[in-house]
Formats: sequence, structure tokens, C-alpha cells
Amino acid sequence: MPHASLSREAVATHNKSDDLWCIIDHKVYDLSDFVDAHPGGSVVLEQIAGTDATVAFYNLHRQEVLQKYTSLCIGTVEGEKAEVIVPKPGDLSPVPYAEPLWLRPQFKSPYFKESHRELRQKVREFVDTYVTPEAQEKERDGSYISQELINRMAENDLLAMRLGPGEHLHGKKLMGFLPGEEFDYLHDLVQAQEFVRANARGFQDGNMAGMMISLTAVMQWMGNDELKEKVKEEVLRGRKKMCLAITEAFAGSDVAGLRTTATKTADGKHYIVRGTKKWITNGMWCDYFVTGCRTPKGFSVLLIPRQEGVETSLIKTSYSTTAGTAFVEFNDVKVPVENLLGQEDKGFIVIMSNFNHERFMMCCAVIRQSRTVVEECLKWSNQRIVFGKKLVEQPVIRAKLAKMISHVEANQAWLEQIAYQMSQMSYAQQSKHLGGPIGLLKSFCTRSAHEIADEAVNIFGGRGITQTGMGRVIEQFHRTYKFDAILGGTEEILADLGVRQAMKDFPKSML
Repeated sequence: MPHASLSREAVATHNKSDDLWCIIDHKVYDLSDFVDAHPGGSVVLEQIAGTDATVAFYNLHRQEVLQKYTSLCIGTVEGEKAEVIVPKPGDLSPVPYAEPLWLRPQFKSPYFKESHRELRQKVREFVDTYVTPEAQEKERDGSYISQELINRMAENDLLAMRLGPGEHLHGKKLMGFLPGEEFDYLHDLVQAQEFVRANARGFQDGNMAGMMISLTAVMQWMGNDELKEKVKEEVLRGRKKMCLAITEAFAGSDVAGLRTTATKTADGKHYIVRGTKKWITNGMWCDYFVTGCRTPKGFSVLLIPRQEGVETSLIKTSYSTTAGTAFVEFNDVKVPVENLLGQEDKGFIVIMSNFNHERFMMCCAVIRQSRTVVEECLKWSNQRIVFGKKLVEQPVIRAKLAKMISHVEANQAWLEQIAYQMSQMSYAQQSKHLGGPIGLLKSFCTRSAHEIADEAVNIFGGRGITQTGMGRVIEQFHRTYKFDAILGGTEEILADLGVRQAMKDFPKSML
């Protein structure tokens, strides 16, 4: 039936189970052939047959349900127009506090320029169009990222951008407009937070997170320039994948406790690597492993290609297996000495050198995820009817929302401040001055995530512990926010790091 203009009186006559129309947001839907397929059963639909079901629908469903079943819409009510805003790819959310302050049209920022705004627009369009649909699919079925999406990101230099500013971006026109030389840590913050909006925590790490924390070590510390360029090109073009393999069952934050060994052959041309690694993000499908090993007088880092003797098995964690989290075994793997990163026995600095950026990226992500949860709670509180009035009309709910909003806005402001300082400092200055502040921010924003997740589940009730439907974003966040509290350094260790770094510069005159 073509779309038509229909009167409310006409809709009211279609009020039987085999002839069932209803109105939702001024649009008319013919549900006659959908009754038996309705996940909530036929009785619910019979109760709203021939009526305006707008309030009842939004009390139970997300807007995306209507977008999924657009074929059931047969017309609009005479003289009326839809009121609910359906976002297009790249659009900003009009919900209060759904976007950082600098993206709200009524506010200004001393940090962000037009290039940051344009990058936000282009990356969001890309994520909404290509990343989110795949992310949601992979999060559900647990399969790994497609080569098609990897290629598309590589073609748009999005893989390269995720490593942060640097010479690897020079000479490129990022997203078709931004000179790579101008890409700063505020641009880095923008792209990181936009990718998180796919709302799929397992896929978020499955989307080349291993590359982000390992390729930088190769680019900075690989002594063999020819091999370095080869690996960099392979990975940034999406032809090869890599991960960081440091953590073991015996040692996480305690790197000194690693048991994987690298022993030189008699001719001095190879290392023989033997040991295991655990909880290695992307390990299931990577071609290269940047691996921490014990050597005779200390700790060394090797680039190990997947080969005979390298075995990976899947570890199931709280989020989807799409992340490819692996247990890795190195059974007498032969590695050329040219694959050493940095100096033998001095690998600690190789690993530590990338921690600031890794932790900065994790802060970007969990703060953006927290904001999305706040947006979901604001929308739900505004549409959920309880005891005859909106949930948001309850003072206790407003108090919860106020607490959540305050955590998110404070953390975003601190994050932007750090991003600006990173953009003004050399790498050496960042290492000296920002390790502590970034550690404190990561520790605090994951504590904030704990508070936000707890309040959000209480606001959503049973839906907040259900993996589908209205509360799916809340359920996933509550189930997975701890990844950011553990990976990259636990809250306790990073809080302690922040204070210890501060005390190094404590003035003696204040004793």
C-alpha cells in the first residue's frame, strides 16, 4: 500500500487481531501481518489496536525498532507531522550533555579549532555508516573484524591516526582535508571518542586495538630500518595485523615477574623464545607479536612473526570474543636478532614508552562511553512513565542524573586539558611531566565509570541487566567497564604512580 494521509477515525476502525493498525509518532502502521512475529506476543498489540500507541511504544522500545520495520508504515495522520528526531550519519545529538561542551553550538572552547570540528564530522559519518553496523553484528556473533572494514580504515588513514601524532602521518591528507603534520593530540582525542560511539565494547578492542599499542614500539625502537618500514607499511595498509604480548598468567603489572625466555643461539644470530602469554588482545588473528621476554641480564622486547611454534587459543572474557583475546604459546620459536626492539636487557623503557598514549586513549574511550550512558539515562528518564508521570520527575532520579553528569563533565574537562598539554610538549616532556596526571585521570575516570554504571542500572531496572532492548547499552557498560580499570595498569597502581611522580618534584624547602 502506498503511503497515504489517513484520519484518526479511519485508523480506529482497524482494531482487530487480523486487521490491526496503530499510530506511533503521527505515523500509521499496519501490523496485521506482524502480530504473530511480534517478540512481545500478540496480546500486547491487540491492546493498542486502532489507537495512538506512541506513549506505550516509547515506554517499551527504542526508536531504532521503527527504523528496522519501516516497511510496516503505510502513511501519516492527516495534518500531522512526526516529532521524534531520527539522526542521520554524522549528526550531533540534541540531548543535553550527550556531546562534550565544545560540540554544543551555544558554547566555545579555547582548545578546539575548525579542523577538530571537521574531523569530528567526517569520522562520525564514517563510524555511523561503516563501523557501527559491523560492530553490532560482530559483538553479537563473536566473529572477528572484517578485512573489508580494515581496508576501508586503511584507505582513509584511520589506522595511522590511531597511533597519535607523528612522522607516520606526514605527507598525508587525513580524511581528505587535514594535513598530517597538523594532526595533534586534540585531533587524536576526537577520533578516539568518535570510534567508541559504535557502542560495542568487545569490538572496540577487536578493531585493531592491538596495533595501536604495539606498532608504535616497532616504529620507535626497531633498529633495522628496512624491517621497520616493511612492518609499518604492511600494518598501516591493513595487510598484516599485530598485537602486544607482555602479560602472563604469572605477571601482569609486575613486568619483572615475566617467565617467557629468549635465549640466543650459539652463533648469536637468533633468539629461541619459550613461554606463554595471557589475555592478549587481538592475539587470535595477529601476524606479529611484540613480545616481552626475559634475557640473561634483564628484560627484552622482540617482534615475533606468527610461525611454527606460535600457538594461540581463545580466552572468553566478559565482553565479546570479537576482541580475539588469546592465550599465546611460544614453543622454541626462532627469532632473528634483528627483530630486537631497543637494546637487549633494556626492554623496560620500550614497553613503558607507549603507556602514556595507551592510557590517554583508554581515558578518551571510557569517558565517551560514560557520556553515552548518561545520554541513554536522560532519554529513558524522559520517556519512561512510572506511577503516572515521567521517571525524570522523581527527585531521586534527578539526583542520580546530576551525579552522573558531573562525573562525565569533570573527566572530559581534565582529559581536554591533558590533550592540550600533550600537544604543546615534546615526547620527552610528556614522559617527564604527564605520566602522573594521565595515570590519575585513568584511575579516576574508571572509578567514575563504576559509579555511573551502578546508577544507570538502577535507573533502567530490569532492562539494565538485559542484553537486548532498551537497556542494552547500560547492560554492556555495566558488564565491561572494568576492562578499562584493569588494562593498561590498574586503578590502584596508576593512582599510586600519580602520587609518586608528584613527590619526585616535591620542593625541599617545604619540608
